[in-house]
Amino acid sequence: MVTQFHLALPCSSVNRTRNFYVDVLGATIGRSSVKWADVNLYGNQITFTECGPFKFESRSYSFNGDILPSFHFGVILNDEEWNAVLSRLKAKKQDIVSEVKFLENKTGEHRSFFVKDPNDFTVEFKCFTNKEEIFKS
Repeated sequence: MVTQFHLALPCSSVNRTRNFYVDVLGATIGRSSVKWADVNLYGNQITFTECGPFKFESRSYSFNGDILPSFHFGVILNDEEWNAVLSRLKAKKQDIVSEVKFLENKTGEHRSFFVKDPNDFTVEFKCFTNKEEIFKS
């Protein structure tokens, strides 16, 4: 079954958040008001509500020697889309938190990069070598 995903998150500034997702990531805005906005990120709805920063307790973990953010969300893209987003971010001189290849030559092999939004949330962009292996181990 293919369906959209919804995620609701707090933000410090709905205007800065809206600008980042539209101008930097290329997303679109759906319904919105002065204090909240629905972001359409590849067909998935992220609702940001201006109410202050979220408090994180566990910021990172280690996986195969790479330090990764423990709290993050993102999208899985095909190779062409993944490269286009990465090129767009680099052209806009956005800091890429990490660009990593996971499970090389194993089931579930994929490339990921992470970028921070204005609320200190980490957004991941994944591209699997074989999309049929997304949930395989």
